[in-house]
Amino acid sequence: MTVDETVLWDRLAQSRRAPLEPSWLGEVYSPSLSIDLRRALCEKLGMLAETGWPVIHHLLTTHGLQEELILSAGLCHQIEARDWLLNQLTSSEINDGQSLALAQALSCWGADVPEEVVIRCLEHPAQQNRLAGLQLLTFRAHTLTDATLLNLCEGVLHDFRAPVVIAAIRLLQRRDGTAIAERLMELCSNSADAIAEASFRALGCIATPASQRCLLELSQSLENDGRRAMANEQLSQQFRR
Repeated sequence: MTVDETVLWDRLAQSRRAPLEPSWLGEVYSPSLSIDLRRALCEKLGMLAETGWPVIHHLLTTHGLQEELILSAGLCHQIEARDWLLNQLTSSEINDGQSLALAQALSCWGADVPEEVVIRCLEHPAQQNRLAGLQLLTFRAHTLTDATLLNLCEGVLHDFRAPVVIAAIRLLQRRDGTAIAERLMELCSNSADAIAEASFRALGCIATPASQRCLLELSQSLENDGRRAMANEQLSQQFRR
């Protein structure tokens, strides 16, 4: 760590007693600083909301799509920042790292993000991009029918990586439709252990006649003793409520 960086860290540490000016943050930011310091400066800028966004936009124009600046644009929660992020995400010139940062920065505006952007994230081969797509979908799920939500999630439910599938399951368990309960029931039977366990718990969280019927059917039909025990456990917990 250089002497200059030590001074900047000290100034950040005193920001509660001596609030930081957005202009100062913009002046001291540089891509040559350590990544941790750049992130800390950008976080402070993002927290300044409407006074931070003009400085963030200037830095993006000057230094390009640095990932910490992109995330700062999302943190400021300004409509102009949202529109800028969306415009960048539709550009063909961004790389995978920038695409991920843009999707993550847009997560708080998930309900306003065009569906094609969400689908692009969900169909991206990288795990983090798919998780970012599911985060975007979380904020718009209340506007979708069960059938539409299941259709959007179907690709990630077939992902070979458990964290992606489990994130989709946690999104689906917020709904109580019969079709969703039945799709979770399929995962209980035909998936890897971690995914099956998450699916059993999701059915238990839903706690509707449809989910109880699915659990009862699983408790009677599964040949795997461990999974049959999970079905019975979730059933017994629901009836104790």
